[in-house]
Amino acid sequence: MELSQVDLGNTGIKVSKICYGALTMSPLQMDFSFERGAELLYYAFQKGINFLDTADYYDNYGHIREFLKQIPSRENYVIGTKSYAYSTETAKQTLDRALNEMQTDYVDLFLLHEQESDATIRGHYEAIEYLLRKKEEGLIRAVGISTHFIEAVNASIDYPELEVVMPIINRSGIGIVDGSRLEMEQAIASAKGSGKAIYAMKPFGGGHLISDAVNSFNYVNDLKTIDSIAIGMQSEAEIDANCQLINLGYIEDETFSRLDLKSRKLHIADWCIGCGNCVKACQQNALKLINQKAIVDENKCVKCGYCARRCPEFCIKVY
Repeated sequence: MELSQVDLGNTGIKVSKICYGALTMSPLQMDFSFERGAELLYYAFQKGINFLDTADYYDNYGHIREFLKQIPSRENYVIGTKSYAYSTETAKQTLDRALNEMQTDYVDLFLLHEQESDATIRGHYEAIEYLLRKKEEGLIRAVGISTHFIEAVNASIDYPELEVVMPIINRSGIGIVDGSRLEMEQAIASAKGSGKAIYAMKPFGGGHLISDAVNSFNYVNDLKTIDSIAIGMQSEAEIDANCQLINLGYIEDETFSRLDLKSRKLHIADWCIGCGNCVKACQQNALKLINQKAIVDENKCVKCGYCARRCPEFCIKVY
């Protein structure tokens, strides 16, 4: 059963309810070959997933380039990317890199990555102005922000030129930096009510909620304020499972049997800032700081994931 498409807010863009989160195939996580990444994207495309989210920071435009060679028309696919651009120069650099490395004439969505508040939006507004000019030239179809902050979602409402918001939301509120799940729900509803397109990230809390995948997924899917849900997928079985969750509300037994149930580990990303919040949160004394980086003792770690809730950089995952 192929996925149906929905309106992405008021952008005039039609997308699948699932957005392929491409971080998982990047060097930051699985580091798939270009060929393997393209293979998964094409498999998902055949299932009806016509929407992809990536970022300049992910360094995976090569995977997308190889995939785009396989589909009949670029117009059949929606690509969203993100950048930490803050000026005309950095916006130009990152947009040019996206267009050149994916070998595409335009990017559907270009978001400013990880905005925190009205102050950061204003501080990056020179980049926004550049992106809006490129939108007028047809190189971008819509401009927006991604964020882990309730404050940034609320701030976006004052900027009608920012048509798209990509907020973090999940059943446990994992990764929401400045408040609760309910407060984020309310902010998203307000942004949606103002006309924003909303596509959500981290429905499984970076992997922490995967043991209760059905309820976690259905929580986000049931939010009427969400147009599409970005999910990282590392195999054909995961693609099948997420498509079934959208269409059926559950995962069929045959598909579940193909999911990789390998032993989990706590992984700490290279961008750890050594704040020590995770060390203080761990009741098992499994974490310590060495050279200003968090290190895990797997013999003590019980994979509870409580430390992830305390990480301001969302760099701790269990998978």
